[in-house]
Amino acid sequence: MTGQERLAVGAVVAVVVTRHRRELLADSLKMIAAQTRPPDHLVVVDNGPDEPVGDLVQSCPVPTSYLPSHRNLGGAGGFALGMLHALALGADWVWCADDDGRPADETVLDTLLTVAQRRGLAHVSPKVVNIETPERLAFPLRRGLTWKRTAAELGTDFLPGIASLFNGALFRASTLDVIGVPDYRLFVRGDEVELHRRLVRSGLPFGTCLTATYLHPDGSDEFKPMLGGRFHAQDPENEVKRYYTYRNRGYLLSQPGLRKIGMLELGRFALYFLGTKRDPKAFRDWLRLVRQGRRERFFRH
Repeated sequence: MTGQERLAVGAVVAVVVTRHRRELLADSLKMIAAQTRPPDHLVVVDNGPDEPVGDLVQSCPVPTSYLPSHRNLGGAGGFALGMLHALALGADWVWCADDDGRPADETVLDTLLTVAQRRGLAHVSPKVVNIETPERLAFPLRRGLTWKRTAAELGTDFLPGIASLFNGALFRASTLDVIGVPDYRLFVRGDEVELHRRLVRSGLPFGTCLTATYLHPDGSDEFKPMLGGRFHAQDPENEVKRYYTYRNRGYLLSQPGLRKIGMLELGRFALYFLGTKRDPKAFRDWLRLVRQGRRERFFRH
């Protein structure tokens, strides 16, 4: 579309962020385009243009914008750029998707729109399940001291006040006016938690539609059990993921709305690293990164 054109009222713009995942992206775009209510426009932010996917994006049977970034913006910056571009196009709704997941069927977007309009929601997400074993959640959900690990444990209708924000999440454009877009400084890891924090504090109504499903690779292996599985600690195997996870967590838990959780974090990770893992050096590294985040020293790894 040209700079003079504007999308029709009620338009949905899908935003996908990708980097070096051509085959997974192809699967994602195929399902996005196959929706019974397809998006009016698709924006793909490519953080890895050294392996460009512009041809793949252009072959999609919906109008597209391909935005190659010659600096890796991470998930946070990629979604910020894509969401702002969607708003600039005139979107009334912004539908977010990562490149390694996809809608489970052709009705997901239509279902989300219907539920958002019927309930007057500012945002709605589908439930996110394991792409290999869809009866299980892709990410375990903690409610108090109880962990929900299967889709059946969530119920069958609607889950208010809880959402996975970048895996099939649908935002009203007016919601982004209030909560903003992801914080580029976070790069990866925790950017969706920070945006969720803003959404909660805004007082806007949102939640998860349990009749719509999004498929995503399993993300539960990072959560290590302790005390017989009553508690868990996030401990990524990859050094880079650990760096961003713990640094960003330090920042997040110093913010309004998450400070009470932060008071419990020291004891939980001390118990995990010193009592369960028996690795004092790992605990010292965790402390260093958490302090770095609290001081807002967002240096790249």
